[in-house]
Amino acid sequence: MAPTPHQAKVNKAKIMAGGKKQPNARVARYLKSQESQMHEGPKNALLMKGIKCSGGMSVVLKDLRSILAPSAKLLSKNNDIVPFDDASSIEFLSTKNDCCLFGMASHNKKRPNNLVIGRTFDHQILDMAELGLIHYKSLFDYRGMPKKRLGSKPMMLFLGDKWHLDDEWKKLQNLLVDFFRGEPVEKISLSGVDHMMSFSVSSNSDVCHMRTYYVKLKKHPNGGSTPLPHLTASGPDMDFKVRRTEFASPDLWKAAIIQPTALKGKKKKKNQTTNLFGETMGRLHLDHQDLDKVQGKRSKALRVAGKLEAQKERDAINAELEQEKSTADMEFQRTYGFAEHE
Repeated sequence: MAPTPHQAKVNKAKIMAGGKKQPNARVARYLKSQESQMHEGPKNALLMKGIKCSGGMSVVLKDLRSILAPSAKLLSKNNDIVPFDDASSIEFLSTKNDCCLFGMASHNKKRPNNLVIGRTFDHQILDMAELGLIHYKSLFDYRGMPKKRLGSKPMMLFLGDKWHLDDEWKKLQNLLVDFFRGEPVEKISLSGVDHMMSFSVSSNSDVCHMRTYYVKLKKHPNGGSTPLPHLTASGPDMDFKVRRTEFASPDLWKAAIIQPTALKGKKKKKNQTTNLFGETMGRLHLDHQDLDKVQGKRSKALRVAGKLEAQKERDAINAELEQEKSTADMEFQRTYGFAEHE
């Protein structure tokens, strides 16, 4: 016999609690807070160092924290983590710090200037991409230049056919958008657009060029209402090559993109509108009806009139038939000299 929904929920809570019985209501509230919410908040990013991390890669993590703030958390200590061999430590740290995005920087002889970015779903790794940094220009190199405001959302531009033709680069594009986009909003003020991030890659090269620009809106020289944007390099800039990737399986990806039915809204009903007074008006589409054959209730006067009209029609038809018959008899007698029935 299958467990009831309540029993399944209790069993899941026991598993998440390590198989032990819930000691109090506080643990139950915590477990409920870890479940999927109808309206999720902004995605937080956890930035950490690997087994060995050079000073240059530490600067990369600090710059990423600056552009992702306030939805970013940087861990200062090194971590004995190899993401592509064992991701359980990343899943634990992501769950503990309530972060579904992560970035880990490391540096060694085999993979110098290594940056791993990824995201989790249901407390397990969903996507990961390992990037090898070839060139990097930090925020400090652009000191004195205007920078983005705290919490502002970027415009993201992807240049190159690979972003649309190659499946691996398509998934990487989706990961980069999720990593840098910030808090999702339905509307945005034009004055809130203050920086742009471009990712360009040519068809005959595997090196991606990431550039960050500060956007300043100026009045249009022709006097139009739409302002004219001017771009100024503000950093950080990096050139990287994709080393390894580990994207979600089709089943896991399908489960990750499912949306609750409550968020989809009610299905729009066709041919139904509501007026200013709150009255629901509907429109019906029916086949053509022959009103002459429709039987409806009629009054006695109409029934009598109908009978008289029908009797007149019958009398007229009979008179016409009699006239035709007499005409035919006269022609027969004129032709043969005697009546037809003699």
